[in-house]
Amino acid sequence: MADTTAPPLIPAARSNENRSTTPGSTGFKSFIASGWADRTDALPGAREQAPFAAARRARLSAQYPGQRLIIPAGRLKPRSNDTDYAFRAHSAFAYLTGWGSDSEPGAVLVLEPAAAGGHDATLYFRERAGRDSDEFYANPDIGEFWIGPRPSVTQVASDLALHVRGIAELTGVLSAVDSETLVVREADPTFTEQVDEARLRFAAERVLGSTATDSPFSIEINAEHEPDAGLTRDLSELRLVKDAFEIAQMRLAVAATARGFDDVVADLPRSSQHARGERLVEGVFNTRARTDGNTVGYDTIAASGPHACILHWTRNDGVVAPGDLILIDAGVELDSYYTADITRTLPVNGFYTDVQRLVYETVREAADAAFAVVRSGAVFRDVHAAAMAVIARRTAEWGMLPVTADEALLPENGHHRRYMVHGTSHHLGIDVHDCAQARRDMYLDGVLEPGMVFTIEPGLYFQPDDLTVPAEFRGIGVRIEDDILVTPTGAENLSAAIPRTATEVEAWIAAAQR
Repeated sequence: MADTTAPPLIPAARSNENRSTTPGSTGFKSFIASGWADRTDALPGAREQAPFAAARRARLSAQYPGQRLIIPAGRLKPRSNDTDYAFRAHSAFAYLTGWGSDSEPGAVLVLEPAAAGGHDATLYFRERAGRDSDEFYANPDIGEFWIGPRPSVTQVASDLALHVRGIAELTGVLSAVDSETLVVREADPTFTEQVDEARLRFAAERVLGSTATDSPFSIEINAEHEPDAGLTRDLSELRLVKDAFEIAQMRLAVAATARGFDDVVADLPRSSQHARGERLVEGVFNTRARTDGNTVGYDTIAASGPHACILHWTRNDGVVAPGDLILIDAGVELDSYYTADITRTLPVNGFYTDVQRLVYETVREAADAAFAVVRSGAVFRDVHAAAMAVIARRTAEWGMLPVTADEALLPENGHHRRYMVHGTSHHLGIDVHDCAQARRDMYLDGVLEPGMVFTIEPGLYFQPDDLTVPAEFRGIGVRIEDDILVTPTGAENLSAAIPRTATEVEAWIAAAQR
């Protein structure tokens, strides 16, 4: 029995009656529905990532024989009243379809078990509303007059090399949901509720011979949603090793990010003259991200002076003062959603002081030590350990620790972590913190393989009120972050072309500001 109280697959248009008046007269409706040129739906060739997405679906299919898998794209999220955040499809959906910044809100990918084995993949999305409908001018959520034309079912099918159906046909999937059906829960909570209700009805009909709404008993889905969590975990783990398309995208994202850093360096004189210079730095980089990619992969950190000691400083409302350092943590996200994640710490006036240079070169020493560990067969956590050994040794030499470096490195101690509380590395790809739902033994305790991409980003942060450090160190924060690819013969620093040594950074700034 269909649940008539379930949220609709196609949300109703939001009211705009107090914002504008949509014409509704008979004459208007008749006139606006006529006089349009015929459209020819030119079919695009399959996009470059289509065969890679198909191979990813095949790998997932092999892990779940006979089970229906549902991967929603997600829906628009309100920012304020009737305005929305820019839509970004769920990463699992993008990974399995190849649909990135041009994906449609509300779309759903379904992998249906095939009789011959494996799965048949079908993408459901809300297709174009015809000009004989009033939606194209009256619905601000999907109307072409409001947001531009939508692709047709046939165009999307050709573009993604996928079987595609209209969103209304998704009701058939819901009616077929059984206890073995799995869904990526967090992608679209509203649609997940409908899947849960369908599973309850299936369980009630199977166990009690009645519908869930008619049953006097309460049938609950496992509160932990463990099977669904397993699907999310496995999708994360599939992304640990990048395919050739993903690696090429990472190279392009790093190259675009390098251009963004060049823009920032060239604009430092202007930024340093503004009361909110950090905002100018952010804006300059974001311009490059929108020019050469989709957007930024995460909120840009433009942290000048003591703000550099705040690990996730994104308010970016401070001055960029000559004599200070500015820590810039930024990455360009491409239309495919793959993003870089790079940090450089620059002297605003072009030259490091002796203490700034000492701290900077120590952080670079830690980064280089971590990079030296990276090779196929190494353990991921050893990258962090190599960086922390340098941090412990140097802070002990500077008299900041109450114990020796060796003592600080003991598991029960960790005094040196006061000055670097974050980790050294995280996987990188379609998410800036990629593969986050992977199991610990696949991630932190995992063995490195060719095709893995992750950051190396040690830092030192001496808070301005930290009495354990000499006064000349206080207020200095330094991080150096690069994007690393594990290769069959070792490792490649994808961002090595962005100046890294203190001397190279000074020369970079001087050349950019001539």
